[in-house]
Order: sequence, then C-alpha cells, then structure tokens
Amino acid sequence: MGQALILEEKLNIALSTPVVLEYDDVLRRKEILEKLNISSDQVEDVLDLLILLADKYSIYFRLRPNLLDENDNLFVECAFTSNSHYLITSNIKDFKRGELKSYPFKVITPGDFYYRWRCENE
Repeated sequence: MGQALILEEKLNIALSTPVVLEYDDVLRRKEILEKLNISSDQVEDVLDLLILLADKYSIYFRLRPNLLDENDNLFVECAFTSNSHYLITSNIKDFKRGELKSYPFKVITPGDFYYRWRCENE
C-alpha cells in the first residue's frame, strides 16, 4: 500500500544525503540487524528502494535548534528544506526539547501520522 501511495504521489518522502548516510549507519549496527532479523544486504536493498522513491534535497545551510542528539538536526534540515508538513519519528521526546515551535512542520510519530493521513484521505 505505501509504495503505491508514493508512486501515485499521494505521499512524498524527502531525503538528503546526510539522512541516507545516518539511516545506513544506524541500520547496519549489529544490534539493529539482530533486532530486525535482517542482513546488511537487505539494508542496502531497503535504502536503494527508499532512494528510488524519495524526493531528494540538497542541504545548503545548517539548522541547529538545540536538539540533544546532533544527528537529529539532519532530519530537521531535510524537513525544513523540503517544505515538509511533518517530520515523522518514533523519537519524539528528543525533538520536543528543541526550539522547533516556529518551524513550518509538525513532529509526529508514525502512528499519529498514519491515523491523520487515513482520517484525511480515506
């Protein structure tokens, strides 16, 4: 279902090179591979598909909204540059501590996004 929504442009994914590199780094960690029960080759396949389907953005500036994890700023920059409506993450608590109130996107969980999207589109 998700891939069809992306192909029909009902749902857009924004990516930047730093975001892809962060996904690659995190997903290839031994404990993550074991937890997800996937191989490094499968990570590469997933990232290749994500890159194929996503809208790609180049980041020409740095935004630093005082997030605890410096790598979370990569996602803020991508959401801001792409004019995204949402930054979707399971890591809500780290984003709540930053100075994001004036940013043009809302930080929400995947579950909340799914619920909103279904209510608005079905």
